[in-house]
Amino acid sequence: MDSKRILIVDDEESIRAMLRLALETEGYECLEAETATIAHILIIDQHPDLVLLDWMLPEISGIDLTRRLKKSELTKKLPIIMLTARNEEKNKLLGLDAGVDDYITKPFSPRELLARIKAVLRRTSINTHQKMINVNDLVLNTVSHCITAKGLVIDVGPTEYRMLHFFMTHPDRAFTRNQLLDHIWGGNIYIEERTVDVHIRRLRRTLGLTYAPLIQTVRGIGYRFSLINCSSDYLS
Repeated sequence: MDSKRILIVDDEESIRAMLRLALETEGYECLEAETATIAHILIIDQHPDLVLLDWMLPEISGIDLTRRLKKSELTKKLPIIMLTARNEEKNKLLGLDAGVDDYITKPFSPRELLARIKAVLRRTSINTHQKMINVNDLVLNTVSHCITAKGLVIDVGPTEYRMLHFFMTHPDRAFTRNQLLDHIWGGNIYIEERTVDVHIRRLRRTLGLTYAPLIQTVRGIGYRFSLINCSSDYLS
């Protein structure tokens, strides 16, 4: 069974260390963030399987981060367990209304936390991560990071791999260059929009005449990956 990756979001290092020890003992891989801003970058970049989220965070609260994640098509299914000292029913309802999958009040035992994590992962694990993504014999293996076209291996760079993975898992939707920057490069504001066009051209050349038309230019918007009308002016 693949190790699940869990993001711990808490501004207290001692709490993160305690949670990390309990989780790693059970075989989980851990990421850490002390603010909601850092957490959001890690979520886009590292794709955790679950988030343990403290309510009280500096600048942006855990509740506000939850609302932001649940509004996005790309992160709305990410499981979130809220950790908080607020044990009043109204706060629990507020958290659940915001979209958290479970709500644990402090103090709690590691055994309780692990049981809750396993329960949430069981509920949300169906079809969350495909190991093999196949579109017309263009196959992307998310375990080996190998891409094949009709059985022949295609050699792509890491950025083109992430771009193709993103497109293949979000077909038939048009994305702006800014959206692609956010979800493929992790929201790095120092990268210019034209960088997207450069990598699109590289990916199209690598895919060749058979599969390059799947990556379509949507005039006035950006790009999409689709089998529909794939013979249109995709090289524009």
